[in-house]
Amino acid sequence: MHGHQRAFVKVGSGPVLLLLHGLGCDHTTWEPVIDTLAEHFTVIAPDLLGHGQSAKPRADYSVGGYANGMRDLLTVLGIDKVTVVGHSFGGGVAMQFAYQFPERTERLMLVASGGLGPEVTPVIRAITLPGFHQVMGALTLPGVRHAGIAGMRALSATPLRATRDLDEVADIYDSFKDPAARAAIRHVVRAVVDVKGQIVTMADRAYLTQAMPMCVVWGRDDQVIPVKHAGNAAALAPDARVEVIPHCGHFPHKDDPERFARIMVEFIGDNQPAVYSRARWRTLLKNGHMSPVRTARSTRVRTAPTTSVTAAAGA
Repeated sequence: MHGHQRAFVKVGSGPVLLLLHGLGCDHTTWEPVIDTLAEHFTVIAPDLLGHGQSAKPRADYSVGGYANGMRDLLTVLGIDKVTVVGHSFGGGVAMQFAYQFPERTERLMLVASGGLGPEVTPVIRAITLPGFHQVMGALTLPGVRHAGIAGMRALSATPLRATRDLDEVADIYDSFKDPAARAAIRHVVRAVVDVKGQIVTMADRAYLTQAMPMCVVWGRDDQVIPVKHAGNAAALAPDARVEVIPHCGHFPHKDDPERFARIMVEFIGDNQPAVYSRARWRTLLKNGHMSPVRTARSTRVRTAPTTSVTAAAGA
């Protein structure tokens, strides 16, 4: 599309899920749940531009640009409407897709998503600093890279919560050996993060989720984006279903794929697709805030049986 190769996986049949991966990842991050989801849905899992097997050109790596790219991919595939699911940075793209193309969005699911608060790990903020490309080039030389990956994988095998996500981080680190991938990731991060944290936020547009079902899933041990952002989502979008999964880090779909898939199947089964109404969308935009009239959907905040999101966020 547009002269650039776009890689994607398409499996299953039924209602369509669009799965958007996070920064530095690719479609393989969804492998633990794809087969289960494909039993119920048509699953489309692309490699975003600049990631995986997709092209890595000098291009528009903004959140809006990615949302446009997903619209074009779906159009090429002959798909009109999807439930869009985004993890981490992909959550920001999912939110932007739902905002730009509400007529094509049936439901929205955010997984440890960006855009729900300014806090983010210092490692990601460091990507915005001058010299990142050169420093990472040295750190990904063969001997250094192999030692670093081995160390991360060893630490991820320990019971420490702080090291839970290092196995996935090792895969991202390995991808940085490609200069084109490093350059693409730097452009992506600079579009959404500065030295103070996340720039892009859904806070000013959260009231628009009143027009479509929304689910937020977080790992309680997330060290990349704090789990308290799940509480932010519950406050910003009171109609959303919020799930905090214990003993999971930044990748709950990999740490507990069975429960993650069950949540997704239940969420889609419990919520009819949004029906786009231009008049209703116009009213929401004109009002600029949550309507006093509640929708039929109830707010459901879940963690462990007796733990609230607020308590989990402070854990």
